[in-house]
Amino acid sequence: MTISIKLKELSETLDTLSKDRGTGNLIIRNNELEGNLHLVSGRLLYATSWSHPVRRLHRALKQHCPKWVPDTSQLDDENLWEYQLLYQGIRKKQLSVQQAKAVIRTIVREVFFDIGYCKDCNYQWVGEDQESDTQISLSLALSYLEVEPALTKAIEMQQQWHNAGLSKISPTLAPVLKQGVKPEAVGGFGKFLTGKLTLWDIALKLRKSVYAVTRALIPLAKKKLVQFRTIPDLAKPKIKKPVTTASSKPDQPEANQTKVNQKQLLIACMDDSPVVAETLRKILEPAGYKILSIQEPMRGIAQLIEHKPDLIFLDLMMPNANGYSVCKFLRQTSVFDKTPIIVLTSRDTLIERNRVKLVGASDFLGKPPEKEKTLELVQKYLKPVQNEGVEPQEISGGMPRLAIQ
Repeated sequence: MTISIKLKELSETLDTLSKDRGTGNLIIRNNELEGNLHLVSGRLLYATSWSHPVRRLHRALKQHCPKWVPDTSQLDDENLWEYQLLYQGIRKKQLSVQQAKAVIRTIVREVFFDIGYCKDCNYQWVGEDQESDTQISLSLALSYLEVEPALTKAIEMQQQWHNAGLSKISPTLAPVLKQGVKPEAVGGFGKFLTGKLTLWDIALKLRKSVYAVTRALIPLAKKKLVQFRTIPDLAKPKIKKPVTTASSKPDQPEANQTKVNQKQLLIACMDDSPVVAETLRKILEPAGYKILSIQEPMRGIAQLIEHKPDLIFLDLMMPNANGYSVCKFLRQTSVFDKTPIIVLTSRDTLIERNRVKLVGASDFLGKPPEKEKTLELVQKYLKPVQNEGVEPQEISGGMPRLAIQ
């Protein structure tokens, strides 16, 4: 079966990375969707996928530590913010390591279930320096022996799902009563069929398997009493990055001097993938640019208008927005009619290049972004304004990083 084969291939890949003690991100993607498995020294630190990462975390917390109230005000990094919450909970002795690992295992199992249904997906390994190991507690990361049962469970769940004829129904869908149907007409399920809870959410509330809940709703759907619809994820907490001062990097005098002599330009990255945003940040911040990361395109336009970036990286394939339409809209707006817009996509073809030109894009950058090509494009479009001088005192205390919504 295709689903099982995908997860078995993933199992073999993770086994190899475990033996090699790999640190980095295993990216699972197709032309529209992307998931990430974050590894440190061959151990699985955390997992994310395209469907409802915030809802998934909330469910796992309710299941394993229902009385814990996370403090999101101390989050200071967009990358792996979910893991940061768990780590803070342990440091403050509000959570045990066992509770945190149970949360991660539950999340990993759901992500594996998602990955099994990713059509035409492929795996890409992006390694990182081992230096990050010292900043993260390895005690929370899952060894391959701990990951393997989660993979096995996901394969069993998907086989069961497929055999029951549920392949076209995702557990991320929300069942809702059709107009005119009263809750009491469908028994105990009625109060949950509001269209605000996914099948995963309802299963947790009823303390039943998501398979059992979905099977029970199928007869109601066939009678046209219930329908399934897509709903958005819960809001992600606001994350404020700390102020970075010039004095905090004494070993980079040349970079600091460059910032004094140049206007510090703002580059926006509108891409739902945190991996792409982080890759661009690592490339562009050392070169003296400020980065505005936008992962929710529906709110992104307002952020662009507020901050007026000097250049925009725009993903073509986002869950709730069409990159072509966004680009065309920006070009029709006086604020951005001359702003360089560089399209990000994994489909680097002549047809694709011509298509993005027609909607007004300035250029094209393949995924994953390569350092040399990225800097070359940025300098090509921002070079005319880079030499506008600024007063040294404007940056003597450091430039605060923008809050990421």
